[in-house]
Amino acid sequence: MKVLSGQAVARLTALLPGRLDLAEMRRDPRRDLLAGLTVAIVALPLALGFGVSSGLGAEAGLATAVVAGALAAVFGGSNLQVSGPTGAMTVVLVPIVAEHGPSGVLTVGLVAGVMLVALALLRAGKYMQYVPAPVVEGFTLGIACVIGLQQIPNALGVPKPEGDRVLVVTWRALAEFAKNPNWTAVALALAVAAVMLIGARRRPAIPFSILAVIVATVVAQMAGLDAAKPIGDLPSGLPAPSLAFLDPGALGSLLAPAVAVAALAALESLLSASVADGMTVGQQHDPDRELFGQGLANIAAPLFGGVPATGAIARTAVNVRTGAGSRLAALVHAAILAAIVFAAAPLVSRIPLAALAGVLLATAIRMVEVGSLRAMARATRSDALILVLTAVATPALDLVYAVIIGLVVAGALALRTVAKQARLDQVPLDRGDHSAEEHALLAEHIVAYRVDGPLFFAAAHRFLLELAEVADVRVVILRMSRVTTIDATGALVLKDAVEKLNRRGIVVMTSGIRSGQRQVLDSLGALELLRLEGREYATTPEAIQGARTHLECVGVIPLLPTQESRPLGVETEETVG
Repeated sequence: MKVLSGQAVARLTALLPGRLDLAEMRRDPRRDLLAGLTVAIVALPLALGFGVSSGLGAEAGLATAVVAGALAAVFGGSNLQVSGPTGAMTVVLVPIVAEHGPSGVLTVGLVAGVMLVALALLRAGKYMQYVPAPVVEGFTLGIACVIGLQQIPNALGVPKPEGDRVLVVTWRALAEFAKNPNWTAVALALAVAAVMLIGARRRPAIPFSILAVIVATVVAQMAGLDAAKPIGDLPSGLPAPSLAFLDPGALGSLLAPAVAVAALAALESLLSASVADGMTVGQQHDPDRELFGQGLANIAAPLFGGVPATGAIARTAVNVRTGAGSRLAALVHAAILAAIVFAAAPLVSRIPLAALAGVLLATAIRMVEVGSLRAMARATRSDALILVLTAVATPALDLVYAVIIGLVVAGALALRTVAKQARLDQVPLDRGDHSAEEHALLAEHIVAYRVDGPLFFAAAHRFLLELAEVADVRVVILRMSRVTTIDATGALVLKDAVEKLNRRGIVVMTSGIRSGQRQVLDSLGALELLRLEGREYATTPEAIQGARTHLECVGVIPLLPTQESRPLGVETEETVG
């Protein structure tokens, strides 16, 4: 018990901030302060917009950006990661709000945070590397589509229709707009989106999102545009931490949504951290520590009324591009947003919802990397299929199902490719090790097969079918030295093939079985058939000599060049003698 507790303490200690983090924050604080200010300006409309889209309101988005952003910056595994509410998480939260209400979302976030901490302690972060790139690209494309569709009601200036399916809600919003058009909201949304997209191309260093929102708010106020509905009243500060939302009786029904939220938070955060590493030289995030930091952030955010958080790819990219070098930049971003909450809440409350919709529409469009998608689609048919399935399943079903479908299809296609590498080839026996007389014997009564590649469940049955077709021989030698891996199915199929050949009077011998594969074969009884009569050999020449000895014992002798061929098994006075 003491050893286990010591290991747990050591593992937890490894996940906590260290002196190196503090040293990096002191290296160039001025550059980090500027980067943090820039990210905060970009993050403000996004936090407000995602809070509104989630169904918990703009104040929930701000609380998440402040609380989760600060904690993830301190305890996370990336020096450059910026965390907060994201569009991907909003997609998952909408149906939870519809079914369980705001308190259900807060409970889900808390439970998901605990799960993320557990994943960190179990060192599960390394498994992110097994998510195929087509799944990630399809996932991102699907998220972009869903984020864009979610903004349709606010962009059209109509009340959000009932429903938790984004396609249904979008259709109902369009029908409502057709009955009572609100062109003012449409103009504001399109103008903000256009300014962001055009400005980002010409002057990428300027935060056009906040500038466009400010201009749209001023125009709406000065022109008295009643059709441009504002965010509404915001509290001047964060609420006191509370667990009043927690209902122990509802935990059972919220467990599945919590798993989905935790999975998405882990996937998006680790993906975002990897993107940040790729944009820099010398930066390398710690995946387990990143899960730990995100877990703490998601445990704390609900206490202040915040929605679940993840690493934000767009804000992280801005952080890197503006020169951030340590986690101080993300901390500054959270501090500035906190100052805005306390000092400028009345001004923020006047921002039109249509302007926020325009920000998120532009964000969704900028998430789509056309060049990357085109390259992925042209790579292989399998990659294109995985990308399309994941992208289509995201708006049609939900994010978690989309990722699961993508992973399952990718795994199946990968298994098919690997299974094709397994071969059962008939090979000529080495003439150099045997006399002409012996070679005549081997050529007539013995066949050798070399098994190449993995012998596992995806390829095993094809192996059995090929081996079962062996005919007109007395001995089959299986050369196993090139088998890369073997599983239980492969071992059972090999055992079945040996039994079937034995029943036909054909003796099976093996050579070159590796020690790791021997254990699998032995545990399932596949080697027992060979060991009973000494038919397992270390090398192929030994197996050939064993086959020759066996044939001599059963009365089959080599055919000399002057002898006439006789059917196998027909004994004469010469063979008996």
